[in-house]
Amino acid sequence: QVQLVESGGGLLQAGGSLRLSCAASGRTFNINAMGWFRQASGKEREFVGSMRWSGGNTVYADSVKGRFTISREKVKHTVYLQMDALKPEDTALYYCAASVVGSSGYHYWGQGTQVTVSL
Repeated sequence: QVQLVESGGGLLQAGGSLRLSCAASGRTFNINAMGWFRQASGKEREFVGSMRWSGGNTVYADSVKGRFTISREKVKHTVYLQMDALKPEDTALYYCAASVVGSSGYHYWGQGTQVTVSL
């Protein structure tokens, strides 16, 4: 089992920056990738970006490329989502997720943290 806890959400104006954190605990040695997803009210959950845990390779959705950056602190089993130049359309509940060795897709999810961007 892997437990994930997000933090860092909040309310801010367009153009601002925010950093989300996701701390993993439990069987963290099984993690092979960490991802960030978001779900806006009335919309389906969408992929934001991901990072391979061992090599640190990252992938981003086109909608956030160049504005969002994923990083990690392996010792703390924590992954971050730095969000810059935020737009009102970035408003959503942001989730982190973990994929583990031997499983397909993201098997473990955090509870989510709300990000609200106003004009």
